[in-house]
Amino acid sequence: MRWREGRRSVNVEDRRGMSMGGIGGRGLAGGGIGVVVLIVVAMLLGVDPSVLLEGGGTDYGPSQGQQEPRSGAPEDKLGQFVSVVLADTEDTWTDLFRQANRDYPEPTLVLFSGAVQSACGFAQAAMGPFYCPPDRKLYIDLSFYRELQNRFRAPGDFAQAYVIAHEVGHHVQNVLGIMDRVAALRSRMSQADANALSVRVELQADCFAGIWAHHANRLRQILEQGDLEEALNAASAIGDDRLQKRSRGYVVPESFTHGTSAQRQHWFRRGFEAGEMSACNTFTAERLG
Repeated sequence: MRWREGRRSVNVEDRRGMSMGGIGGRGLAGGGIGVVVLIVVAMLLGVDPSVLLEGGGTDYGPSQGQQEPRSGAPEDKLGQFVSVVLADTEDTWTDLFRQANRDYPEPTLVLFSGAVQSACGFAQAAMGPFYCPPDRKLYIDLSFYRELQNRFRAPGDFAQAYVIAHEVGHHVQNVLGIMDRVAALRSRMSQADANALSVRVELQADCFAGIWAHHANRLRQILEQGDLEEALNAASAIGDDRLQKRSRGYVVPESFTHGTSAQRQHWFRRGFEAGEMSACNTFTAERLG
C-alpha cells in the first residue's frame, strides 16, 4: 500500500502508555452471553461495545499526575500509518458527503494500550478495535495488528487499513442515522433476530470500507499488487464461522453477529467494485452472499 506520502490526520488521540487509574477489576459484563460466545465476540471487529461493556457512569479519569492524551499524528511508524489511513478516509467520505450536499463530521481515532475508557464504557484490548457511537470515536490497541498477522494469518498493511476503514464505516452509519434506527429495532427483537440485524450492520460497514478503497485507489492510486487480496483475507479471517470453528470446533449460525467469511469478503468486494453507497444496502438484500 502506498501510504508514506499521504496526508496525516490531526484527529488522532494517543493514549498509549497512559494508566487507567481507579478502574480496579471492573469492566466486561456478560449480559447473559455465554463465555465462549463472549470470547468469540471479543475477537471480532466490534460496533456496539455496550453489549460487552460495563458503563454505570463511574468516572475513570486520569490518575494523579497522569499526562494528558497527545493529539495529532503520532511520530512512530505504525502511528503514522493509521493517521494516514484515517486522513484518507476523511478525504474520501468528505467528498462523497459533499456530493450528497451533506457535511461529514470527521471521527477521532483513539490509540490505547491494554484498556481504555470510552463513552460506551470500559474496554479491554482483547475486544479488538471498536467504534463508539456516542462519542464518535474509533478505538484501537495497535497490538491487534500483531494478532491479525500471527493469530488470524492476515498480514499486510492493506489488511491493517481495512480494519480502520471498517470502523470508519460504522461512523458513516452513525452520521447517517442508521445506528439509531438499528438500536431502536434491536430493542424490540429476540436475541436471534437482533444478532441477524447486527450481521447486516457489520456487512454494510465492510461494504463502506470497500467504497473507501475504491475511491482512494481511483484518486490517489494507493493500491499495490496483492493489496486487495490482503483486505479480503482479513475479512475472511474474522468471519463468525471461521472464528467459532476455531474457538469451539463448530458453528452456531444464529449467534453470528458479524457475518461469515464469505459474506464479509462479498460485501467488501461489492463496495470496492461499485464505489457507490447504493450498492451497500445490506438491510434490503434477500441474500447476503
